[in-house]
Amino acid sequence: MKFSLLHKKIPQQPPETSVQQTQENANPPAAEAVSEEPKDESSAPIVTAESVSQEPVATEPTRVAKPEVDEPSTKTYLKAMPLKALGDVESVKSEVKNGNIIILRVTPLASKSIDDVKTAVNELTAFAESIEGDIARLGEERVVICPKNIRIWREKSPAPAESLPTAAPTAA
Repeated sequence: MKFSLLHKKIPQQPPETSVQQTQENANPPAAEAVSEEPKDESSAPIVTAESVSQEPVATEPTRVAKPEVDEPSTKTYLKAMPLKALGDVESVKSEVKNGNIIILRVTPLASKSIDDVKTAVNELTAFAESIEGDIARLGEERVVICPKNIRIWREKSPAPAESLPTAAPTAA
């Protein structure tokens, strides 16, 4: 004998206990005693497969505020980029405008033209000042450019109190 959910018949008579009665018996109130008397079945609701809804109960939708389009990104990235040509300066500016910190390696362009490196660094310095950002040299071949909300720490060394030796002859 095969049983299938598709061919299973739903009884026409109400079940002996309704859903409401089952819930009441499962969680009886603490102050009241549970009655053992059978309840009137004519007043109990009839639960059938058609009357049970599979859809969730509608609740008030949760509203999520969408960020404004003009709002800058909330994350700041540190990116390393090579400066291969003078045209790469515009992509560096774009990254800094988006709030990212750029470590720019100038060696690829320096191997082609030192004058182009000077032009690029001067342009990036003027750009950093215009957006109230910061720019500094990192060693011989790198430059770091930061957006407005980032500052580069610079160690200030005290000036020596004594005069430094020079190769020039001293006047006596």
